[in-house]
Amino acid sequence: MQAIFGIFDGHGGAKAAEFAAQKLEKNILDQVITRRDNTAVMDAVKQGYLKTDAEFFKEDNAGGTCCLTALIQNGDLVVSNAGDCRAVLSRSGTAEPLTSDHRPSREDERSRIQNLGGYVDLCRGVWRIQGSLAVSRGIGDRHLKQWVIAEPETKIVSIKPDCEFLILASDGLWDKVSNQEAVDIVRPSFIGTDKPNLLFACKKLVDLSVSRGSFDDISVMLVQLGYYI
Repeated sequence: MQAIFGIFDGHGGAKAAEFAAQKLEKNILDQVITRRDNTAVMDAVKQGYLKTDAEFFKEDNAGGTCCLTALIQNGDLVVSNAGDCRAVLSRSGTAEPLTSDHRPSREDERSRIQNLGGYVDLCRGVWRIQGSLAVSRGIGDRHLKQWVIAEPETKIVSIKPDCEFLILASDGLWDKVSNQEAVDIVRPSFIGTDKPNLLFACKKLVDLSVSRGSFDDISVMLVQLGYYI
């Protein structure tokens, strides 16, 4: 059984997010179909991201987008991100982050940017590249491309019976709600019921973030992993 899910959080307009949402799935799956071992699958996802980035530039588009994908294949969960959208797994009720946010405040990302001749500074409490962008990876961002790379980081997890559900969300949620809080809020909608109410659980997370003052875009997706064991 195979499935793929994605969250796209655009900046500088909606074009990059819309483009990636339309193209990235096919570009990943076209690469994955010929790969078998985990190392090859990780490289296939990387090539899918890079191809989507290259295709976006061919259309002379502006703006950029953070991307988060979850590919389920042969009992494995392949989670990839470029940007600050985040994937969190509920493992028997314990939150397990599967991605690490790509922000200029991350030491290794800041060093990579500086080694390429860019600079990172603190602007009104937010670390930014060239005084502009607050994420260090993503698709698009032509004017910052030498520093804002589209290469994702990928983690592969074998789906076991203790893997309950996956939360995929943009930073509009995670800036206000912790990983464990999110799992604790969602879990009652999954456990002890034959018909999990996914939409209700998503809405609870969005409402909590908004109640805490989030003005950012908030996208949330839940994936019930029991179907894929």
